[in-house]
Amino acid sequence: MEIIVRNENKKDYGRVEEITRKAFAYHERIERGGIGCPYEHWMVNELRKRDGILELSLVATVNDEIVGHIICSKAEVRKDGNILPVLNLGPISVLPEYQRLGIGKALINELILKAKDLGYGAILFFGRPEYYPQFGFVEASEFFISDSEGYNYDSFMGMELIPGYLSLAKGGRFYESDIYNDDLNRESVKKFDAEFNRALIFN
Repeated sequence: MEIIVRNENKKDYGRVEEITRKAFAYHERIERGGIGCPYEHWMVNELRKRDGILELSLVATVNDEIVGHIICSKAEVRKDGNILPVLNLGPISVLPEYQRLGIGKALINELILKAKDLGYGAILFFGRPEYYPQFGFVEASEFFISDSEGYNYDSFMGMELIPGYLSLAKGGRFYESDIYNDDLNRESVKKFDAEFNRALIFN
């Protein structure tokens, strides 16, 4: 199976959102979100309008069919008036029937390479600690960086793309886009999902 990773373009948008919804439409995720639907397809749509980095929005194809997607967004590490720009990774989505076939790995590896080539300094994000260290991610505490509330845990991870970059933060706290504020965006997600489902039915 040949996996090709390329930049997302506008004609991919609907398919990418459909894949993202399917990837996260499992019972535990929907129950945890508490709004009756996944959150991430709305997030991808919204990130294209604000805080998303379109040059780091990538799709994976198999036989010319899009089966996966990944995107980065703008984030910051802040301390005492010092602001250090960083990347926030995700969401990453793979169609359920293509999971565990190397699609996600191909997307992540290509994104890291592309982010380095574009001159970005570091990636910080929240993810599965049993999965992401294989790509070189370590706990953010190794860089003396905490989340926005001052906490550290094994699912908060980071990677320097430029050696020594995160030392410029002098510790500090990580702040991601307000797109990740569940309470702020709950009604927007529900409205988007209802319209999204109607569009699928009538297209």
